[in-house]
Amino acid sequence: MIIEIKSTGRAIPPRRVTNDELSKTLDTSDEWIRSHTGIGARHISDDKTATSDLAVEAARKALAMYAGIDSDDDANIDEKALAEAALSIDMIVVATATPDYFGSPSTACLVQDRLGAKNAAAMDVTAGCSGFVYALETAAGLLAVSERKRLMLIGAETLTKFADWTDRGSCVLFGDGAGAMVLEKTSTEKSSTEKTSTEMTPGNSSRRGLIRTILKADGSGAEFIYFMGGGSRRPFKAGEVIEKPSLVSINGQAVYNFAVKAMVDLITEILMKENLTMDDIAIIIPHQANARIVQAAAKRLKIPEEKYYLNIEEYANSSAATIPIAMDELNRAGKLKKGDLILTVAFGAGLTCGINLIEW
Repeated sequence: MIIEIKSTGRAIPPRRVTNDELSKTLDTSDEWIRSHTGIGARHISDDKTATSDLAVEAARKALAMYAGIDSDDDANIDEKALAEAALSIDMIVVATATPDYFGSPSTACLVQDRLGAKNAAAMDVTAGCSGFVYALETAAGLLAVSERKRLMLIGAETLTKFADWTDRGSCVLFGDGAGAMVLEKTSTEKSSTEKTSTEMTPGNSSRRGLIRTILKADGSGAEFIYFMGGGSRRPFKAGEVIEKPSLVSINGQAVYNFAVKAMVDLITEILMKENLTMDDIAIIIPHQANARIVQAAAKRLKIPEEKYYLNIEEYANSSAATIPIAMDELNRAGKLKKGDLILTVAFGAGLTCGINLIEW
């Protein structure tokens, strides 16, 4: 059995905010932000745009690519064909830390309704910035153990709505966006016991799709990244004056230390378990919270930075959306070739971390 990525899509809010624009209201500068994070701009959703809105837009683009009706202009998409494609989806999984509603309904249910995916079940996955990596493994499991054949996987965030815009050390990090993909379960021509050593080499169709995932967590660092209020631990109280609502708080140094070690350990472990070297890997798509984290991990692993795909300069940290946005960029640019081995690696709130090995 193979779990393949069949199509991709992304949604980016049109409002682009540069570092220079932020420096007009914050005690910061383009030079400071770039040197500390690698970020040059971020895209910010307006007050009327929720996480589900971006998720739906990205999902429509992934569906259109899957159905062969892709168009640069959404108005020119064949809506009838898109509706038929939506009906073929058996499950929708949305990875997000910024859902439309607290607790319920899930953002995935809102997406299911607006897509017209009437045959699909729907659920959210919460693992912070590791959300996509966790959700991809969750999606594969949901497809593997049932009659489900096709799944819409989405990473979507509106983190800028939860940023503390008085804290120059954290608010400059965040951007909004969504990435989506259609996953499909297909069968191999031969069982695993029938495969020859040649068929198990990189680039062979018997290995195509999601090959292996490693997921980890360290709950002792739960408050290194957390939303300050609104949950059952710190509920809002009647009559309480809320100066800072459910904004995100980050212990930057602690997260940096965890993230660098996690990336190094996960890449080392998955290569060892799969008997691969970095020469076998076409590209690494990391979660992009800070370019310095990626650079530090690359240096420790002695991996050229060119092996990593970075777009943080344009989009900043969009949490669970960073990896699927990057995958769609690469896919639409023709930079992902059949047989390419790809690593997607992430770290995030929880603390959580994980890595996927995918053959395109």
